Amino acid sequence: MFKGSIPALITPFRDGQVDEAAFRKLVDWQISEGSHALVPCGTTGESPTLSHEEHRRVTEICIDETAGRVPVIAGCGSNSTHEALDFMHHAKGAGADAALVVTPYYNKPTQEGLFQHYKVLNDASDLPIIIYNIPGRSVVDMGVETMARCFHELENVIGVKDATGNVARVAQQRIAMGPDFIQLSGEDQTALALNAHGGHGCISVTANIAPGLCAALQNASLAGDYKKALEIQDRVTALHDAMFVESSPGPVKYAAELLGICSAEMRLPMVPIAQETKDIVASALKNAGLLD
Repeated sequence: MFKGSIPALITPFRDGQVDEAAFRKLVDWQISEGSHALVPCGTTGESPTLSHEEHRRVTEICIDETAGRVPVIAGCGSNSTHEALDFMHHAKGAGADAALVVTPYYNKPTQEGLFQHYKVLNDASDLPIIIYNIPGRSVVDMGVETMARCFHELENVIGVKDATGNVARVAQQRIAMGPDFIQLSGEDQTALALNAHGGHGCISVTANIAPGLCAALQNASLAGDYKKALEIQDRVTALHDAMFVESSPGPVKYAAELLGICSAEMRLPMVPIAQETKDIVASALKNAGLLD
């Protein structure tokens, strides 16, 4: 089962191109620090501005460098069902363990449209699917009833990355789908609360720069040691906030640059973060004990 701290990996760039060496270094560091699985080509990985060729290559690099040490959940989402399916076929062939598939954005499909989207993906590929429900970016919200329908009728749908920010959804979804439905937080700040309500982990932005702390928090909470988990939560709360002072992945890429992981370079329409945001990020890193 997929659980624990699962970084939604940034995609390092240098001079406009994917920085393969930096990405391989990031993947290896994540595993050595205790991350439980990895997600390439999600929103944090700037998938909207990767070409299809780059998207496939980043997925391949992640799987190759991971070398089976932890599961790889490949980002395969699109607002085009057939494009998402193409990404899933590639991910399966490259050796991914599952696909993270965001609800189609911009199109604003109905609940029936959402179900049919995942049904096509389910029927045409045997790769396990984790639904990514993020109304704030996709504009559509998959309801509990539709999600339960997907889980019960589509054998490859195994869980959700829940970025609704509504912790009550966790209990509602657990009651509707049962304990075998994998529930992963899509928001670092609610990850501990989600686990307390029966969740299984977090697909994390902060884990890009604090993988050891995020893994330790997940290990503690999943083991029922909420005292220890709260101590870690207090240490990283300001860092979680700092990662979203401006649109992600701007702050986390700047933090990665400060830590020597990779360049803060992004692609338009993402632009460098403001100096005020840089100061907030640097301060949060220092408070968490990650930067001198």
